[in-house]
Amino acid sequence: MKKTLKWLIFIAYIAALVYFMFFAEILGRTDVSRTYRYNLVPFKEIKRFVNHFWQLGLTAVLANIAGNVVAFMPFGFCLPLIADHRIKFFGCMLYTFGLSLAIELIQLVSKVGSFDVDDLMLNTLGGVLGYLTFLCYKKMCQFHRKRKKS
Repeated sequence: MKKTLKWLIFIAYIAALVYFMFFAEILGRTDVSRTYRYNLVPFKEIKRFVNHFWQLGLTAVLANIAGNVVAFMPFGFCLPLIADHRIKFFGCMLYTFGLSLAIELIQLVSKVGSFDVDDLMLNTLGGVLGYLTFLCYKKMCQFHRKRKKS
């Protein structure tokens, strides 16, 4: 894949991520809170969503837990592509955590959304899963190249 196309895909992904994290009306992102909202207790919100599954419903649980993971999978997949495979596992994990931390801090300061340590964990997990998906993709490409040569 050409480098320009890789970068265009990555920039489009980042633009979509920013839109959904800060501006998406469907996610209630246009409402600015009067107070700072935050959670610094690991697993607090995850437990709340799991414990209140029947009251909140499947959509709310999936949007929070799976949504945070899935939203960052493309980042973990695209990062080694645009970095010409120089990004390794730990680097991808750190970059994903850094992006997630930046988003959470902007949400806190702007009072759009909330700062949630659980989101940091879920987003980082998503980036790691995206990176592992990239590794599988890379292995499949190598396997197919070897088969074509023989």
